[in-house]
Amino acid sequence: MQENMYVTITGFSHYYGKKPFSIGNLLVCEKDPSNKYDSEAIIARLPIIGQVGFISNSPYTMAGGTTSAGRIYDKVEDKFYVRVMFTTQSKVICRVESGSDGELEKEIQAQLAGGGDWLQK
Repeated sequence: MQENMYVTITGFSHYYGKKPFSIGNLLVCEKDPSNKYDSEAIIARLPIIGQVGFISNSPYTMAGGTTSAGRIYDKVEDKFYVRVMFTTQSKVICRVESGSDGELEKEIQAQLAGGGDWLQK
């Protein structure tokens, strides 16, 4: 996987809004090949609260300079992590993380243990 690959999270308004997307937060991403609308769909989740959006796969919802779900689909594992880097009114831009699953899972658990109001819908 290339260094500093960025993606846009979309669809968050259908879940928890931007509350889970504090700068620096980690999200767990998982491929969703059974998605009836997009065979290259990738779900963004947070443990405890569940799905918070999707990695954008449309030029209409992608932020400039980010990569679509379809372009990263074969470059990432079935489960991988992204870190929130920037947010705008309508977009959340994340960097695909390349650390070990164990390290990133520990970090996400610490993030959840220190979680705030966004854990409640």
